[in-house]
Amino acid sequence: MIWVLIWAAVIWVGGSFGGLSVARRWQLTALLALVVLISHLVLPEGAGIRQALGGNFTSWAVLFAVIALGALYGRGLAWMKARAPSVPVAKTQDGPFTDTELNRYARHIVLREIGGPGQVALKNARVLVVGAGGLGSPVLLYLAAAGVGTIGVIDDDVVDNSNLQRQVIHRDADIGVPKVFSAEAAMKAQNPAINVRPYQRRLTDEIAEDLMRDYDLVLEGTDNFETRYLVNRVAAKLGIPMIGGALSQWEGQVSTFDPAHGAPCYQCIFAKAPAPGLAPNCAEAGVVGPLPGIIGAIMATEAIKEITGAGEGLRGRMLIYDAMYAETRVIRTAKRDGCPCCG
Repeated sequence: MIWVLIWAAVIWVGGSFGGLSVARRWQLTALLALVVLISHLVLPEGAGIRQALGGNFTSWAVLFAVIALGALYGRGLAWMKARAPSVPVAKTQDGPFTDTELNRYARHIVLREIGGPGQVALKNARVLVVGAGGLGSPVLLYLAAAGVGTIGVIDDDVVDNSNLQRQVIHRDADIGVPKVFSAEAAMKAQNPAINVRPYQRRLTDEIAEDLMRDYDLVLEGTDNFETRYLVNRVAAKLGIPMIGGALSQWEGQVSTFDPAHGAPCYQCIFAKAPAPGLAPNCAEAGVVGPLPGIIGAIMATEAIKEITGAGEGLRGRMLIYDAMYAETRVIRTAKRDGCPCCG
């Protein structure tokens, strides 16, 4: 029997390497089976070939019959599959991300606190950034890079040479260009998949409510108290969380103001704007260049947490960073009874 197995291996293994078709190998196998069966049927029982082949006619006949049935079964299945009518496969709806986006946001998606659902939430989010200056620059770049789907930016200023020491979203070539358009170009260059809405105008009482109503979250990073109180007042009225940041020389602060969810508003903490001269802006008092990047990055991080539901935000807390002494502290804040904005 060993010789039959050797010849069968030669036919199938050697034939595969030799380029013989499957049909030709089956023909040679059938010829081998025919030789074995005729040898047992014709030659006398003591013949050397019969002894070398082993077995008897019946056992070989049964074996080859089983092999033949298996081969016929396989051919029959192939024949039926070839003639079966093709069933159209319904196309599944495309996912929310392209392959490029999945690769881009992979480091977010592997975070347990964000994952796929969090990244989808970022893509569906609509965030308004008030101010495209020192704080707005890192905020806008990081929100764009993170994949926030719709980002609005409102600012009526143009890029000035003195801005470039800290407002990293703008370039030297952008001097004289409206900040919102300079920021839009940088954001789209960073992430073409997002939608940027630039508003080259000053935020006023006449337009604030209609504008902010179209967004889920507002980040305020201006350097004037009139705009800051306006954004706080409208956000509280509409029930929109406001992440506010402020800078002065070597110190910055960040908090999330959200009276709709039990947190104080900005006016709860700062009842009224300081008198002129008591709180000079960056142009008057100066600011160390990297500080807006630090505070703006924290604001962007809080925005991502707010949208995805990750971690604990800064509701009812204010983070204060002192760059001069490399100290960070968090203080508790509370709603103020009788607050004219949210009381």
